[in-house]
Amino acid sequence: MSHRSRAASFSWSNAKRDMRADRIQAPAGFLGARARVEFAARIGKVALVKADGSFDRAGIMTAAAAAAKAHQASYGSTWADAMSVSLKAAWQAARTTRSRNAH
Repeated sequence: MSHRSRAASFSWSNAKRDMRADRIQAPAGFLGARARVEFAARIGKVALVKADGSFDRAGIMTAAAAAAKAHQASYGSTWADAMSVSLKAAWQAARTTRSRNAH
């Protein structure tokens, strides 16, 4: 009878594979969309956050639509896919902006 415990059957290869699978993968074009949104906000083309600290939903949508047009042109994706990526990027940028302004 063997005295080996279950811990002895631990596989680092399987553990590393599982850790890689758990990482959040950014969709194609996400970083570019976020950069476009942040640039539009920086030059004053859109506002992501209002003076009272609430989100400017119209500004977020405007920035996302502009980024989606560029995303669609670059990747040839559908409008729905381009807007999905761009809205995620715009909301992330808006949350970052609101957090930065609060401190």
